[in-house]
Amino acid sequence: MTAANLLTDNPELYEARFPDPDRLAARWTEDCLRRHGAGPRVLDMGCGTGRDAAHLHAVGREVTGADLSEAMLAHARTHHPGPEYVHADLHGYDLGREAFDAVVCLDSALLYCHTNDQLDAFLTSCRRALTPGGLLVAEMRNGAFFLGRTDLLDMPAVNSFTWQGSVHRSRTTLTVDRTAQLLCRTRVWTADDGSEPVEQCSAWRLLFPQELRHLLTAHGFEVLELHDGPGPRTEPPWRQGQLPGDRTDADRLHVVARLNTTR
Repeated sequence: MTAANLLTDNPELYEARFPDPDRLAARWTEDCLRRHGAGPRVLDMGCGTGRDAAHLHAVGREVTGADLSEAMLAHARTHHPGPEYVHADLHGYDLGREAFDAVVCLDSALLYCHTNDQLDAFLTSCRRALTPGGLLVAEMRNGAFFLGRTDLLDMPAVNSFTWQGSVHRSRTTLTVDRTAQLLCRTRVWTADDGSEPVEQCSAWRLLFPQELRHLLTAHGFEVLELHDGPGPRTEPPWRQGQLPGDRTDADRLHVVARLNTTR
C-alpha cells in the first residue's frame, strides 16, 4: 500500500511520532525573532499541526499558520487555536503585500522546493509578504553534511512508538540523487493492529550553505546568521540563552535573513 504522506494525513500520528512537549522549535524561533527585533506579525509557512504557531501566538505574536495539508490545518484549528490558519503552497503564495514582519519555515519545509524555479517562487513570495526589514527564519537539513559522508545513508533507521494502543514501527532509508540534489526518503510503516504495511516516499532539496546565501542575496535578503547549530534538532539541542555558532558542517542548517529596506 502506498500513501502520499501518512504523517500529514494523520496529524495525531505525526505528533505522537515527533513529540515536542517543550516547544523547543518555537522557543528557538522566538529567540531568533527577539534577538533581531522582528515585529509582531509572523507567517509560519508549513505550519503542520500548528504547535509552533500556537506557541508564538501565546507569547504575543500575531501569527498566521499556512500549510498545504487540509488535515493538518483542521487539526491545528481544533487542537492549537489562536493563530489564523490558511491553505497555501510554499512553492508560491500570496497572503498580502507587506503583511508580515517575519516568515518562519521550520523542520526542512523549505526543502520541499525541489527545483530552482520552486525556490525562486518561494523567495519571491516571501519578499512580497514581508515588510522591508522583515525576517526570514528557516531551519533545515544541511546539504554540505552529505559531501563525502554517509553517516545517515549507511543503514536504515528504525523507530517504534505506541499510539492509540498499537505499536507503530517505521523503517526509514535515505538515498541521495546527486544530479537533482535531492535527499530521497523511503519509509515503511507497520503496526501490530493487523493493518497492511504502508510505504511512503518523499524528498528534500539538498542546499549547500553558500548556495543558500547566494539565493537569499539574489532575492534581496541580507544573511544575518547561517550556521549548523545549536538549534531545535541538533544534538545536543539548543538551550535558552545560547548564541548561534559559526560553522556549517553538521547535519542541520539554520538561517536568519533580513529583507533589504530598499526594494
